[in-house]
Amino acid sequence: MNVLLFGATGMVGQGVLRECLLAPDVERVQIVGRSATGQSHPKLRELVHGDLWNYSSVETQLTPFDACFFCLGVASAGMSEADYTRLTYDLTLAAARTLARLNPAMTFIFVSGMGTDSSEQGGLMWARVKGRTENALQRLRFKAAYAFRPGLIQPLHGITSRTPSYRLFYSAAAPLMPLARRLFPNTIVTTEQVGKAMLNVARRGWPTAILEQRDIAHASA
Repeated sequence: MNVLLFGATGMVGQGVLRECLLAPDVERVQIVGRSATGQSHPKLRELVHGDLWNYSSVETQLTPFDACFFCLGVASAGMSEADYTRLTYDLTLAAARTLARLNPAMTFIFVSGMGTDSSEQGGLMWARVKGRTENALQRLRFKAAYAFRPGLIQPLHGITSRTPSYRLFYSAAAPLMPLARRLFPNTIVTTEQVGKAMLNVARRGWPTAILEQRDIAHASA
């Protein structure tokens, strides 16, 4: 399996990259981003591309791939709906439309979020925009498109969030995470589980297009 990965430097993306590099059936992982990560691995390739809203100059480097794991995302705090739409809907669909045309047999997995609004009509701005993005992806001609809606994610294997407030939260919560996962096994997933779930869904599909936290935990097994 050849995999494209967007957002490899974020917390979720780091976990997905780790699992891809460990998976025996993954032959190649190509990261797409605006700057190089500096990582090195026999399976790993990097495509540094400055304009993530336009891929016309690099289309030959975006095929053939079996799966795309789209882990790019920004926090909506303090952002207008127009700005958040540009960095969520517009950015995701720019890549997805290109990839659907170049790789129609591809499975595309988008990292959304718990509480996303599929109706696109709710009161939470971020949830409406995420819902609009999910719905638009379903209309593209991929082999399959899925939305992962994780809630609380526990970072493992030295992985950290790039967001300072999240790092503080995870640092403070770390001692309680093992107990919380035992008491509420389907409400907290790890970065390892998210990565394994993406690979498993790309390999064999999933009954629904949207995977909530419980589904992600089950798909990782």
